[in-house]
Amino acid sequence: MLVLKRLAALAAAVIPGLSWGDVALAGSGQPSPWQLGFQQAATPVMENIIWFHDFLLYLTAAITIFVLVLLVIVIVRFNARANPTPSRTTHNTLIEVVWTLVPVLILVAVAVPSFKLLFLELTIPPADVTVKATGKQWYWSYSYPDAKFEFDSLMLKDNERKADQPRLLAVDNELVVPVNKVIRVQVIGSDVIHAFAVPSFGVKIDAIPGRLNETWFKATREGVYYGQCSELCGRDHAYMPIAVRVVSDRDYTAWLDQAKKKYATDDSRPATNVIAAK
Repeated sequence: MLVLKRLAALAAAVIPGLSWGDVALAGSGQPSPWQLGFQQAATPVMENIIWFHDFLLYLTAAITIFVLVLLVIVIVRFNARANPTPSRTTHNTLIEVVWTLVPVLILVAVAVPSFKLLFLELTIPPADVTVKATGKQWYWSYSYPDAKFEFDSLMLKDNERKADQPRLLAVDNELVVPVNKVIRVQVIGSDVIHAFAVPSFGVKIDAIPGRLNETWFKATREGVYYGQCSELCGRDHAYMPIAVRVVSDRDYTAWLDQAKKKYATDDSRPATNVIAAK
């Protein structure tokens, strides 16, 4: 215990301002300084991902400790000095049955929640809102097919950000969705392969040109949740963030009315390049 206290004191001296209590705290919607582990879950899917991760971590730790204990016992009890006359045993039915059944049971214990999680992620429930996210070099375009409007979302530069907006994550036009509603996200790429990823939602899916992929989430808390393109897509891959604002039903309805007027698409006119206009 004394050794651990000294190591902690030494680390605190080497890394000024580092609070050991804050290290383990996961961020909500965005990364936190010295964060360990996942961001805080904001959807049922992410809650299941975190549970499954922790379950595997504990299981792996238990297996590692068990193997280490066996190794220490063998080293101590069965070395040449402590056991000069080794056993000539070649078969042990009980041990063979145990080392066959136990790994099978472990694999089953891992497989059952793993399959449940996969089905939860891939089975899209009836959607309340459908959004189409198109990855482009290097920004995202969001379309609301039911409301018939579309807009681009570009990263804010340092001189454009507000004080409370994170660097390299804040955008000019956020994806807005209602809280406690099933959001179906259709993802595609317009040029190269991108990837739509929002850690707090447990969402990560490739945006492939010519192929429409689908995922979903149901945010249970209001707030702004950030993500990034997670597929190396070119020079400015690191500068195409994702920002999702989760709001109440009333605020979403008000935003939707404004967005229909601001971003309404006119099918009778050819599409213009928003980047060129900027």
